[in-house]
Amino acid sequence: MRKYILSCIGAVCLIASCLGYVFAWSPQVVMAARVINGFGFALCSISLSTWFSLLLPKEHMGAGMGVYGTMNALAMALAPAIGIYCYHHLGYRAAFCVATAFAAAIIVLIQFVSYKNEPLPPAGKGFLPDQFVDTGVLPVSFLIMVFTIPYCATQSFLVQYVQAKGLPFSAGMFFPAYAVALLLLRTAMRDLFDRLSFQFFFLMACLCTAGSILLLAVMDSFWEMIAAAVLMAGSYGVMCSVCQALAIVVAVGGKRGLANSTYYIGIDLGMALGPLFGGLLFGALPISFFYPVLLTSLPAAAAIYWYGRRRVFSARSSAHAK
Repeated sequence: MRKYILSCIGAVCLIASCLGYVFAWSPQVVMAARVINGFGFALCSISLSTWFSLLLPKEHMGAGMGVYGTMNALAMALAPAIGIYCYHHLGYRAAFCVATAFAAAIIVLIQFVSYKNEPLPPAGKGFLPDQFVDTGVLPVSFLIMVFTIPYCATQSFLVQYVQAKGLPFSAGMFFPAYAVALLLLRTAMRDLFDRLSFQFFFLMACLCTAGSILLLAVMDSFWEMIAAAVLMAGSYGVMCSVCQALAIVVAVGGKRGLANSTYYIGIDLGMALGPLFGGLLFGALPISFFYPVLLTSLPAAAAIYWYGRRRVFSARSSAHAK
């Protein structure tokens, strides 16, 4: 029942934070709502992903978590589009009312999950570092962080980037195109998440990241932007699913909750550093340097993969072979 209860508490926090945004009368209220939102998001993301993984057999962990990761990535693509649309047509209060409705839907939907029981872990002997993070999952966490940074920088600054370059089209279709491409990729690949090695997906993601960033750097047409969105789905979108499944497979002692929380450290850092680095680049360098500098994420990804290639990133195929 613990994950069910934690998910409900997280959803209540999300509802409270959204209502705080709706009725905010001072900057302090906005800051408090933001903290409550972060707490609620952390509870929901870790509890729901761990709960989901407990419903899956280990031999189908890749395909199963692929579905979860796809929904997670789609939410990150569709939420900005829905929010921007509501803000422009109905105002910011209406946008947060819609967000409140989505948060309330969490409480409704989890009532339909029949499996709510789980064994309690044995009592621990004091505080140990591995009770806070799963050190074996840290390379996976840092790897997804590196892939998250270019995506979140694009999410935060693509509209301003298109305007600064004086391009004759809107950036609004980038994320819907990303969402559609991700769904098509997920359908086409199906069980390949369990059959192919992590190295295959890593190389594919690196190539797609390079192609997406280069297209965004030189784009001067609408269709180049759409092509960049499709390639972004093949990089960040796919790696979300693959890395989360791998984190669960290599979890120490079957501690999937700890592995999930460690994985989300990378996601959260990427979501924070992406807009931060994007803002620094946008303000300090000519616009033509924005995406070429983001290409430095690829050598960083290669270094992380090289460091953990034997101990961590080969575990997927080994687990499947067993």
